[in-house]
Amino acid sequence: MFTGIVESTGEVLAVEDDEGGRRLRIDAPFSELDHGQSISVSGACLTVEAFGEGWFEVFLAQETLARTFLDEIRAGDRLNLERAMPADGRFDGHIVQGHVDATAEVVGIDQEGEDWTFSFSLPDAQRDYLVEKGSITVDGISLTVAARNDEHFDVAIIPTTYDETTLSEKSVGDPVHLEVDVVAKYVEQLC
Repeated sequence: MFTGIVESTGEVLAVEDDEGGRRLRIDAPFSELDHGQSISVSGACLTVEAFGEGWFEVFLAQETLARTFLDEIRAGDRLNLERAMPADGRFDGHIVQGHVDATAEVVGIDQEGEDWTFSFSLPDAQRDYLVEKGSITVDGISLTVAARNDEHFDVAIIPTTYDETTLSEKSVGDPVHLEVDVVAKYVEQLC
């Protein structure tokens, strides 16, 4: 489980495609990594298969490639990184599983003083899970829905989030990963 509080961004150092999927080598400042550890990579929960000083590797199965934009990632691209939350750690953000529900598109970016408003397309299958002031995960970042309609939703971005995540590198038309609030999914199942 993750919290959506991005610890760092990492540059993709290498990409290797084969018939079974795709392997990424990502630069990361983490000094404590273990084989089999879970890391949220721009919102997708991936498993560390190899690591060394300043880098780790993950494998993307066909299922992951089909549900994410990670099939488009190239060496030099930057991704948001968060290690799994320790059981005795602080719980900032919200409950994030690292299960990408959909990809969406940046449809607007407006700077307002030191803050930004980002607008993202809202896929049909996720509409019922978003409410104003509710939680949403965008590329692994825990955010609050500021406004929504049937076609898109807005989030307010503070300077820290803008500077310390890949949002500062996004442009209109770029893809993002969405994970809706898991609590909303459970409530739907109960009704």
